[in-house]
Amino acid sequence: MGSLKDRIASDLKEAMKARDQLRLDTLRSALSGFTYKRSEAGADLSDADELAVVQKLVKQRSDSLTEFEKAGRQDLAGKERAERDILTGYLPAQKSAGEIRAIVKAALAALPAEGRNQGAAMKAVMPQLKGLADGNLIRQIVTEELG
Repeated sequence: MGSLKDRIASDLKEAMKARDQLRLDTLRSALSGFTYKRSEAGADLSDADELAVVQKLVKQRSDSLTEFEKAGRQDLAGKERAERDILTGYLPAQKSAGEIRAIVKAALAALPAEGRNQGAAMKAVMPQLKGLADGNLIRQIVTEELG
């Protein structure tokens, strides 16, 4: 399997042939994100960098989705949801809440009793779950386990 960028470029060509405008626009934004990140870094992107770009785009879509739903703009919320779903397909499988909770419990058990706070727990857990779980979900589970 090639790089994430190659997969997206290939899928972009298929979207062009299928005349799938939403998919086409979404994949173009991802390729644009890769180009921007590459010029920012001044070097070719690693697989981790490409993954970070897609994760950032997914997070942007999720944040926009929340704001559009608050404003009652279901038309725009639907578009953001569809774009987020397309981009999520390029991310590795996400951990379930149960799997995250097990990792959080193990990390808390490893911390000294006086050092158990949200900051220390997040610092211990995030490297293990980077790219495998939503940060907000991790924070919520850490808060529940500490409470």
